[in-house]
Amino acid sequence: MRPPRIALGAFMLESNGHAPVATRAEFEAACWLEGDALAADLTRPAPRAPTALTGFIRAMDAGRSWTGVPLVAAAAGASGPMDQDAFDALVAATEDRLRAAMPVDGVFLSLHGAATATVEVDPDGVLLARVRAIVGPDVPVIATLDLHANVSRVMVDQAEVLIAFVTNPHVDMLERGAEAAAAMRAMLGGMRPRSGFVKLPMIPPATSQNTASGPYADAIAFGQGLLDHEVMNVSISSGFSLGDTPKNGLSVVVTARTDATRAQAAAEEVARFIWSSRGRWVTRLTSLDEAVRRAGQVGADPAQPSLLLADVADNPGGGGRGNTVWILEAFHKAGVQGAALGVFFDPELAAEVHLLGPGARFTARFNRAETNVFSHVFEAEAVVEALHDGRITGRRGIYAGREVDLGPCALLRIGGLRVAVSSNRRQLCEPAMIEALGVDIAALRSLVVKSRGHFRAGFDETFPPERILEVDVPGLTTVVLDRVPWRQVPRPIWPLDADMTWAP
Repeated sequence: MRPPRIALGAFMLESNGHAPVATRAEFEAACWLEGDALAADLTRPAPRAPTALTGFIRAMDAGRSWTGVPLVAAAAGASGPMDQDAFDALVAATEDRLRAAMPVDGVFLSLHGAATATVEVDPDGVLLARVRAIVGPDVPVIATLDLHANVSRVMVDQAEVLIAFVTNPHVDMLERGAEAAAAMRAMLGGMRPRSGFVKLPMIPPATSQNTASGPYADAIAFGQGLLDHEVMNVSISSGFSLGDTPKNGLSVVVTARTDATRAQAAAEEVARFIWSSRGRWVTRLTSLDEAVRRAGQVGADPAQPSLLLADVADNPGGGGRGNTVWILEAFHKAGVQGAALGVFFDPELAAEVHLLGPGARFTARFNRAETNVFSHVFEAEAVVEALHDGRITGRRGIYAGREVDLGPCALLRIGGLRVAVSSNRRQLCEPAMIEALGVDIAALRSLVVKSRGHFRAGFDETFPPERILEVDVPGLTTVVLDRVPWRQVPRPIWPLDADMTWAP
């Protein structure tokens, strides 16, 4: 028998319904690879393509001979809705390459699951449906999903197996890719799995979704406790609330080896457990005034343990612009010492600094070209401390072993603060992003990261949970959900409609 031919692709976008449109150029700056370019990338020590693809390929390579057929991998992290023309081009390129590759014996896609486009509300479902239309009903189609996927019925119906990440921060992407490979091998051997699906009217705040402890950890553990000889996967996707889409809502997808009734019953059991614990999924933030006070204290007293402060409302990993200056402005005004802040997305400022060069003194003007209401201008006298081309290889957490491109970036000294500025929008969840600029993280008195939660896997070697503060300031990724100008989220939904009742 010839080795099985498995088509490989990826589409990773988490769409914030209130953020600027995600363009083709934004994808190309991060990852838009087709055919041979994708194949070459996947052989590199630090690939740009999504990690789940690497996990799938490694696991497949550990078994019997197979042939991978690269299609298209497009990834832009988190942004706004995708430009419809760009999405149409992605679908067309995937279809063309898949048709040219036929026949294939299976398809694996690394998806995020929370994309929207400027017209289409369910791009992930559309992509799966287009793939299914080409390969037919008998070819396995398997996909991994981000833990924050907004799962639709179309997505469940068009793929035999959907496997969501289990950890938040997402440090299990290799393992989930390997799990998808095991499912693919089983389906090639004749297994025909069945799925159960429940959508809960629930959009929990992002800061309550840590899987190390708390309600999400308990939900994951409850679901994993149902795994047995029949139930092969339980995927609990908390969803991306700020997608502001009809697909919003926490989802449970259960895959059974043969029994659809068992899969649905298990999904409903998990859903009831989560709904009964919904009161635990709450937001606890530190006020800006308190954050300034605490940072000032540790800056003045080296005997106190250092702090990490998370600017959760301006998380580029959730569609934030990565450039609001609420904390920077307050720290500067208060004279906070020994703090580093970043990474500020400001291409115009980064370009100016690279022209000025190291050691230059100038007036730094943040957000001179930004139009978002939350990203107001801030000016201060600054010194250029370091420059870098922005190309790094991650060493911890979600970017471990992956290439990250910040674009030309710089480190500025502003009073007692050091501020990292980049040309590409990325959340600060990887130590190498600021270490490349000469920052000694262990020597800092405080570190402010523009990230919602993935920083916990990157900076845990320095900052344990008890030294982390999540700061309450405005931004596109606020976790205070009653501040969001909702347009398309289905109602009623918890916690916006706190008194609602529901059962699966």
